[in-house]
Amino acid sequence: MQDEAVQKYARERADELPGSGLEHPFGPDWDVYKVRDKVFMLMTEVTGEPVVILKADPQDAKALRETHDDITPGYHMNKKHWITLRPGGSMRQSLVEELVTESYLLVVEKLPRARRPVDPAIFGRGDQ
Repeated sequence: MQDEAVQKYARERADELPGSGLEHPFGPDWDVYKVRDKVFMLMTEVTGEPVVILKADPQDAKALRETHDDITPGYHMNKKHWITLRPGGSMRQSLVEELVTESYLLVVEKLPRARRPVDPAIFGRGDQ
C-alpha cells in the first residue's frame, strides 16, 4: 500500500463513524480521533513515515502482527492493546477500514450506555 493510502483510508473511515471527532491535543503533528472524548485512532508522520495507531483486542493484535509485516505494536502506546499500521505492505483498504471500525467499537463498548453513539453489538453488522 502506498505511503499516503493507509492514512487516507483510515481517515475516511473514521470520518464516517458516528460521534467521531478529530483533535490535535499533542500538536499539529498528531491527528487524534476520539469518540466521546476517548481516543480510538492516532495518525502521525513523526516516525518518518505516515502511520496509523489503533486500539485492538490483544489476541487479534497478536495474530495481526504475526500475519502482516506492516502491522507492528502500537507506537508510544500499550503494546498489548494497540497496533500500528505502516505503509508499504500488502494490507488491503478493506482491512484498514475494518481495523479502524474495530478500534472505534472497542472504545464505544467501554462507554456508559447513555453516552454510546451506536450499539457496539450491532453496529456495522447487517441492517442498521
